[in-house]
Amino acid sequence: MSLNLSAAQTIVSAALADARARGAKPLAVIVLDAGGHPVAFAREDGATMFRHDIARAKAVGALGMGDDTRVIAERAKGNPAFFQSVTAVVGGQIAFSPGGVLIRDGGSVIGAVGISGDTGDCDEECALAGIRTAGFNVENAK
Repeated sequence: MSLNLSAAQTIVSAALADARARGAKPLAVIVLDAGGHPVAFAREDGATMFRHDIARAKAVGALGMGDDTRVIAERAKGNPAFFQSVTAVVGGQIAFSPGGVLIRDGGSVIGAVGISGDTGDCDEECALAGIRTAGFNVENAK
């Protein structure tokens, strides 16, 4: 299955609804397909200027490294030289903070969500809420 616009918009809307229910700071949310192409994006009123860039770096990092950014950040702690090299190779387009979550359909990765604006933990929980609401698998997350 591929990620279509309707599913991506559901992820964005549900993630933002979850953020509002949590009282989160204003967020930026982006949904990328498996090839890293943007499918849907929103930036809430009041979200700061770099939030879109950070959200995209989280989603791209998850896709490029094949895991959620929470896992990647933990791996980076144990091998900083390698992850500094990765950062240089990808021109800085990776963020080592929770909030980049792969979207899976069964066992296949079909895209990623990146969220930035609150704590990494909150960003990640909002991403998971969006993915769940759209009916995708989150069992491998976290």
